[in-house]
Amino acid sequence: MATGAGGRIDWRHRAWAVAGVTFVALVSAAAFRSSTGVLLEPVSSANDWSRSVVSFAVTVNLALYGLVAPFAAALMEKWGIRRVVAAALCLLAIGMALTTFVSQPWQLALAWGVLMGFGAGAMALVFGAVVAQRWFVERRGLVMGVFSAASATGQLIFLPTLARLVESSGPRSATLLLSAVALALVPLVLGLLRDRPSDVGALPYGAPRGYVEEVADTGGRGAASIAILRLREASRTRAFWLLMFGFFVCGWSTNGLVGLHFIPAAHDHGMPPTTAASLLALIGVFDLVGTIGSGWLTDRYNPRILLAVYYAGRGLSLLIVHLLWAPTVQPPMFFFVVLYGLDWVATVPPTVALCRDCFGATRAGVVFGWVFASHMVGAGISAWVAGYLRDTTGTYDLAWWSAGALCLLAAVASYAVPRGDQLAGRSPEPEPDPELAPSA
Repeated sequence: MATGAGGRIDWRHRAWAVAGVTFVALVSAAAFRSSTGVLLEPVSSANDWSRSVVSFAVTVNLALYGLVAPFAAALMEKWGIRRVVAAALCLLAIGMALTTFVSQPWQLALAWGVLMGFGAGAMALVFGAVVAQRWFVERRGLVMGVFSAASATGQLIFLPTLARLVESSGPRSATLLLSAVALALVPLVLGLLRDRPSDVGALPYGAPRGYVEEVADTGGRGAASIAILRLREASRTRAFWLLMFGFFVCGWSTNGLVGLHFIPAAHDHGMPPTTAASLLALIGVFDLVGTIGSGWLTDRYNPRILLAVYYAGRGLSLLIVHLLWAPTVQPPMFFFVVLYGLDWVATVPPTVALCRDCFGATRAGVVFGWVFASHMVGAGISAWVAGYLRDTTGTYDLAWWSAGALCLLAAVASYAVPRGDQLAGRSPEPEPDPELAPSA
């Protein structure tokens, strides 16, 4: 058992094994979902489709990826984490395998968008937030930082490998390999992941003796009812809408823009796709440092100030990136890589902390699911908008500028999020809506 936030870590605690499996699952799910960034141009060229047509399938993917998250969190309350994650991996495997047979845009939207969107959404960061909430009392911010890094860094580090595989063997081989890996992870999740510490007779990491495990009272409601109830409770507060806006911009400026369009934008300026993918991987390395560091900082400092700093730094990096493109990697591009990489998902640990602060421990998971949904809706809209701007103007410049400006607005909104004890006279644990209370 840990002795304090600054004490030694007891690696023998079962929580770290669960965290390890969660980390592997998050890295893999991120790599599966982000494979669309590498496959966008080959699929577009092979079928003679415009980038906006292919981007629409990714928009469906990203939107569902986010919208599924709060319902996935509620399903984890009802059915358990293991079952939900195992089912999600199966959906990812099926969606990727079907991609090899598409010949019409609607088929791509079904495979990339619907099946992979549902599968990835159930394994989104809300999965990591639920695990961190249940299994850790101490080091929760640090663990959430590691999970956040897994979700973003996984996709970036694997992109160069996927790009080389696509270049040497074609997109079909890369897609089938990813499908097989998703299926191979199912036994690992079922064998090692556990829903709660009490399932193995343990306490959460760092919990004092006499600790009572917090279990949400679902009152016999279904998963959809729980998710809608939490939305109605949270939507009565200003904090919820400020967090929603910030994470909407976060998704707009990461997954939807850089995650999908960075490689095509680099190719527009004569840079080989493998080189651009390597730059994304380097962004992932700095993201690993920035996000884990953000978790450590979140355990110690005001998360509102951290969020404001992160969004402001990201906005500045996006406002200048259009000046840095060249056929080869020039030294100024590394400034963007470092600044943007440190910010990629450093926003997640303080956002999770604010959800807990503002809405309480038992509601935080599903509320963060809704906040995360806004992240992916923003990403989905941005994916299409950036493709449309590229098709109509011939460059991505407007996409970079608009994303940078939105990030600066998000910095202001994040600083304005009230503390849990300032929520318009409402306690950090809002009372349930009597209209949705279960009947006796």
